[in-house]
Formats: sequence, structure tokens, C-alpha cells
Amino acid sequence: MNPRLLAAGLVVTLFAPGVSLAAQALSAASAITAVTVYTDRAVVTRTASLDLAGSGPTEVIFDRLPATLVDASLQVSGRGAAGVTILDVTARAAHVDFSPNERVKGLEDELRNLARQRRQLDDRASVLKAQETTLGRLENAATTPPTKDSAPRLSLDESTKLLAFLEEQRGKLASDRQALDAQIEEVAARIDAAQRTLNELRGSGGRTFKRVAVRLDVTSTGKLELSLSYAVPGASWTPGYDARVNSNDKTVALGYQGLVRQNTGEDWKGVSLTLSTAQPSLGGAAPEVRPWTLDVFLPRPVPMATTFGGAATDTVQLQAFEVRGPGRAGRDKRELADANAPLPAPVEATLAQAAVDQSTTSASFKIVAAATVPSDNSPQKLPIATVELAADPEYLSSPKLRAAAYLTARVTNSSDYPLLAGALNVFLDGTFVATSRLRTVMPGEKFELALGVDEGLAIKHKRLQRFTEDTGLTNSGKRITYEYLTTIQNNKKTPVRLVVSDQIPVSRQEKIVVKQLAPEPRELKPSAEGFLKWTLELKPGEKRELKLKFAVEHPNDIQVTGLES
Repeated sequence: MNPRLLAAGLVVTLFAPGVSLAAQALSAASAITAVTVYTDRAVVTRTASLDLAGSGPTEVIFDRLPATLVDASLQVSGRGAAGVTILDVTARAAHVDFSPNERVKGLEDELRNLARQRRQLDDRASVLKAQETTLGRLENAATTPPTKDSAPRLSLDESTKLLAFLEEQRGKLASDRQALDAQIEEVAARIDAAQRTLNELRGSGGRTFKRVAVRLDVTSTGKLELSLSYAVPGASWTPGYDARVNSNDKTVALGYQGLVRQNTGEDWKGVSLTLSTAQPSLGGAAPEVRPWTLDVFLPRPVPMATTFGGAATDTVQLQAFEVRGPGRAGRDKRELADANAPLPAPVEATLAQAAVDQSTTSASFKIVAAATVPSDNSPQKLPIATVELAADPEYLSSPKLRAAAYLTARVTNSSDYPLLAGALNVFLDGTFVATSRLRTVMPGEKFELALGVDEGLAIKHKRLQRFTEDTGLTNSGKRITYEYLTTIQNNKKTPVRLVVSDQIPVSRQEKIVVKQLAPEPRELKPSAEGFLKWTLELKPGEKRELKLKFAVEHPNDIQVTGLES
């Protein structure tokens, strides 16, 4: 046993058999202190500070926990000056009437403010409508023929000025109405979102929670820090990356982030957060292969439906998770230098680095700063690490498909972090160039970063000729000759390596013969699929020409498919 636990006088015996004690109830004022997030769930740790004044059996109640709490995942631990034996832990469902909390009150205040804004916008709409009506009446009065008792008709000049005034005012009203409609639509959307969130919090007049009771046998009085951990669904995290490539230094600054979401029913405020790559849903053991048998199908009669009394119960095997207690991240304290000392040179801000714990089957990322993640399924991006990796740049081009050079960086994951599959944003010399997806890369493994088209390499591709001629002594065959030219020029100020890919057709019929004429096969041999690759080292300003020429021969009595016309 841990010597510090012995010194604290704490003996932990979970689910002690044969103990039946009448315990006094003690409500625990607990707070979430640590959370470990997996790809499909989270393990939450709550801590309560107790002052145990009396000895004997005591029942500590953790109330209003999520209804989705997995009972089989409950774990209890304690530390303190009191001598305590943990007897057992029990979870029960409890339905409570709705009572407002801070989030509900905030939403209600927001709805009242939005309602006031909507009334003001509606009043403004009424004013604009009245102005439109007034303009219409003014126009009718000006264009209606005068009567004996009415005012005299307007002159031509007055009518022109009136029409111009009406057109100007109607334009202003139309513009104001468009802007007003956009504001009304925005407020309506905010009212709808706030109302839906409020309805979810309120439920149908009440809400179901879990109440967890921990029975203790107190042997000596004192203070006790009691921790309760449990697994809940509705939480997940996915990795994301920002790759910033510096072409001059040939390095990649790979920013690793975790995108955390949760809708567990509890807000995580200022908690110690850990992101784990483990996948508990897959189970702990490999699935067992069952015998695969074949038999003759024999139709069986369908039995009559029979109803039995009693409710069926499903048994679900649940896996318990154990979480280590939260660590306290220290804060660096800096003292101010002498006021007369020169100001230090400005430095760029850096992202926080997570502490990585690499186990045999998974890795855990301990977020350095305390995190707050509300229970509204909104994404929270948390920095895990920024690692500097060496990059070997290389250009790839397939001029037949597109006359452009694509920059690719070959990178080795020299960090201690496993890079899980996730979305990737790529920046080249500070400019956003591409979005892609990074596959899972373990430490020491190589991967490639696609960096997009580089206009510094000019590439042109064209077909020079397509020539058809008869072959054979009796003109019984045909030969079709194709010739292509690819021109490449390095307009960059630095040398580059470029890999150019092209192809010649491959025959699947012995009567169809493909002959490579240029480059000669001994200079550049195609693969079995007909692919050709040139690797070029281009100096600044250097221009190269690549010729590809081949012939296709076949008898006249067969029709060849796949040829370019």
C-alpha cells in the first residue's frame, strides 16, 4: 500500500462484502476537476472536500449527475487526514422538477433582450410602411386631374421635381427595408436558437438525473478529499493540423490541435483536460473467429406470436475506466526588471505544449492550462503541440493531365507525438495554399505534404504529331505514331528537383504492338503499367525539353480502342 495513504490513515476497500451499516447522509458539494476525453466519450472526475466530524457509517451523496452516466464505470478514491474505509458506491436515477440555473437565467434574459430588439425592428417596419403609403398618396394627389374645389395642377417643372423626389425617397425606403429585413431575419434566427437551447435545458417540466451514493466507514475524524469518476457519452475530440512550410529553411512547423465537443449535460469549467487516443468502444481483446459452416437450407415454419408478462431486460457489458487525479499546472512567475533598463526585443507568441504520455497501445495529451468546455456541442480548439520537422521539398508534375508543377514536402515525424488522422491546413511561406487530410503518422514515420501549384515553374505540353501509315507487304496493317513535347523552365532563383510523370499505352492483345521510340527504353524504361518518370535537377533559369514518341501497330481487320484521335 502507498505509504502516504497509510500516513493519512485512509484505507480503501471498494464494494466490501457483508457490510450492512445504517449510514448518515452527507451531501457533497463537488466540482469537476479533471476530464479525459476519448473519441466517443469522456471520463469525468469530481472532487468534494469533506469535513468528517463524527465516526461510524456515513453516506456521501453526489447529486444531479448526468442521466447518461455509465453505472459500471464508477470509480471512487480518497485522500486526507480522516481514517476512512470506502464500502460501496451506488447510482440511482432521480427525477427532479425544473429549477432555473445560471445558464437558464442567462438564456431567459437573452430572449427578453431579443424580443425588445424584434419589437423595435417591427416598429421601424411600420414606420417605413407608413412612409411608403404617404408617398403613394402624394403621387396620386399630384397626378389626379384637378376639380373645381381642388388645388390647381402642377406645372411641368414642379411635376418633374416631384417625380424626382418620389423616386429618390422610394430608393431610400427600399434600401432601408432590405437592411431591416436582414436584421429581422438575424434576430429571428437568434431567438429560435436560444429558445431551442432553453427548451432542451428545461425539458418537459422536469429532468432526470443520476444520484450517486458513496458509503464510508469513518474510523477517525478529519478532512477528506473524495473523488468520483464516471464515463459519459456525448463527448469527443478530433485532431486538426496547421502545417507552416518555410521553403528557405526547408522546415515545417506543424501545429497540432484538438477539437473538443461535448453535450453531456455538464459544463466543464476550468478543468484539467486530457485527450486520449485510446478507443474503449473497440474492447480490450481481439474478436474471436467462429467456425464457418455451410448447410442445406431447410424452410422452417414461422411460430405464432406469443406475449408473455414481464418486461425484457437487455444486459450490456460495460467497461470501467480509471482516471488519474488531476495535476496542478504551475505558473511561472516573472519579476519586473529595473524600470530604467532597456526594453527587451519583441518575441513572437508561442502555442502551449501538451505533455504526452505514450503507453503501449495509446497516447494521452495533457493540456497545460485549465480548460472550459460548455455542454452545447460547440467546438473548442485546444493546442496540443507545435513541432519543427525537417522537410525535403520536391516538385511533381503530370503535364498530360495538367501543365503545372505541384510542390510536395517529404517529412519525417521526428517528434514524440503520434499524429492521428485529421484535417490539415497548409501554409507556404505564410500564405494559405491548400487544405487536405493527414493520415495517421506514428513517431519516426514518413509522410508527404501537398503544398499546391508553384507558378515559378513554367510547364507546357503539346502533341507534335499523330501520323498513320500502312504496313505489311499487302498493306494489311496500320502504324499510328504519336509524338509529344513537354517544355519546362525553372524561373525560380533556387535550384529545384522535379519529377515528371507521363505514360505510353499498354497492349492487352498480342495483335496490338506498342513500340517506345523516344526516349529509348534503355534510357528510360516504363513500368508494367506504361508509366514513365523523369527526375530532373533544374538550375535557376534552366530550360529542358522532354520528348515522348511511340507507335501502335495492329492489323487492319481489328478495331483498337483507347487510342487518341
